[in-house]
Amino acid sequence: MLRVGAALAVVLLPLVVFGYLRLRNPLPAPVAGDADALARRMIASVDGAAWARTGAVRWTFFDGARHLWDRARNLDRYTRGDVVVLLDLSTRRGVATRGGVTLAGADRDAALALAWKRWCNDAFWLNPMEKLFDAGVTRSLVRDDAGRSALLLSYRAGGVTPGDRYLWMVDDDGRPRAWRMWVSVIPVPGLEATWGAWRRLATGAWVSTEHRMGPVTQRIRDVEGAETLARLAPGRDPFAALSP
Repeated sequence: MLRVGAALAVVLLPLVVFGYLRLRNPLPAPVAGDADALARRMIASVDGAAWARTGAVRWTFFDGARHLWDRARNLDRYTRGDVVVLLDLSTRRGVATRGGVTLAGADRDAALALAWKRWCNDAFWLNPMEKLFDAGVTRSLVRDDAGRSALLLSYRAGGVTPGDRYLWMVDDDGRPRAWRMWVSVIPVPGLEATWGAWRRLATGAWVSTEHRMGPVTQRIRDVEGAETLARLAPGRDPFAALSP
């Protein structure tokens, strides 16, 4: 097994190096201009007003993890395999089950921590435009490879990995077509992901459901939104277990 592993490493290493060299991008320098105006155009392109009235949304992330997000009460239900977590996003407290059995102690705490990290990441891919004007975010105008205006964001605080930077490249109407990421969890600096297959929710808000990163295409599936949780998920309150 050791020899097989070593042989496989010899084969894969050139591919990894090639991918790294091909997919990485340098961090651009800021230029003079109104970065905030471009950020506002991006928000308008996904109908920020419609997002504001979207009280609940659910979706399935790239790896099959599912979320039901009660935006009005700031609650999230995270489901992956047989693990279900009901999380209060304001306090990071909640309840977790595995195979229908309620978790306690360290197992519960680990499940809550994972659900929080996954919500931070997965909701950011769902609609990062909501974070353009967050506290701790620096916006700079730069030029993309074609010389067009692009938006560089530096997140000094918030989320799970503060210090990340994203370069947004947009169409003429301000709708994002791709971003490049300089983030701690991705070893390729400036890795580009496309933003396509835009879909409009029932509330009018827009969501990109397809992202190409090099040879890999990732999709967000089963996206639905409504003005209230009751409209999106009729019946018994799915977060009733969080009630005191």
